[in-house]
Amino acid sequence: MDLDNLKPKVIVVCGPTASGKTAFAIELAEALNGEIISADSMQVYRYMDIGTAKPTAEERLRIPHHMIDVVDPDEPFDAEKYTAMARGAIAGTRTRNLIPFVAGGTGLYIKALVHGLFQLPPMDTEIRVQLKAEAEALGIHSLYQRLTRLDPESAARIHRNDTYRILRALEVYELTGRPLSEFQHTHRFGDSPFDVLKIGLRMEREILYQRIDRRVDAMVDAGLVEEVKGLLDRGYTADLKSMQSIGYRHMGDYLQGRTPWDEAVRTLKRDTRRFAKRQMTWFRADPDIIWMNPEHITSASRLVRKFLNKTAPCGKCPGP
Repeated sequence: MDLDNLKPKVIVVCGPTASGKTAFAIELAEALNGEIISADSMQVYRYMDIGTAKPTAEERLRIPHHMIDVVDPDEPFDAEKYTAMARGAIAGTRTRNLIPFVAGGTGLYIKALVHGLFQLPPMDTEIRVQLKAEAEALGIHSLYQRLTRLDPESAARIHRNDTYRILRALEVYELTGRPLSEFQHTHRFGDSPFDVLKIGLRMEREILYQRIDRRVDAMVDAGLVEEVKGLLDRGYTADLKSMQSIGYRHMGDYLQGRTPWDEAVRTLKRDTRRFAKRQMTWFRADPDIIWMNPEHITSASRLVRKFLNKTAPCGKCPGP
């Protein structure tokens, strides 16, 4: 018996920011009677719409989207919570006889969703307080350099301004004497509750970078500064994990007088390009992803239909 055929089928659409994942997934979901489960670590937050490039109201009317606007910006949220909620959303689509399309660029969320999470030691308050004090005294970049020495593999995946993840990785090392990356390799994400087809969107780097620059300009024109000001006015402080993300951090620095306008926009474009590069590094490490150009929606539709009707494990499905 082919046990994979007993598992729920899930289609993943992944790739770097600005590669066209939303439009691509909507086209597939419309053609194949599906719904979309977002795999974006920022689109989970309410009130953060422009800077996270959430699907428009029109797009969400075309196809139901899940895992968008599920927590406030000051609520803790991580891959474990995402996995529990997203798996519930997938179960819901199946009860309605619909196909779940997971679409997004947060590689850890996708990996946790389809393969499960490894268990880490619980947070240690004393160590966390100590690390926070060091970050305030020495600067988060100093702690990032420490992480680079202790766990270079994790440091390569974490942005140097991502205070939460830097502190957590250092905390794990302080608690166990082992780098976070070692826990990840040991676990190897062995849980496998779904039969998964992964489609990755690719394009020439220069074209992608041009799209990123245009997207940033469009976000600014759409009111990104006003959105960030509104969040600050609501009491969401600049040191929140959500407010330290790309776009919100840059506009927050501008609003609070730390960065001139031209520099804020320039570094926002630069950091978004760097983020896209890190995303591609993550996704290229996954041998199960079938890479396609965003305009090849017809070929993708054929591939998904073949996967949904297959008798062989999806990892063996050839491209169109």
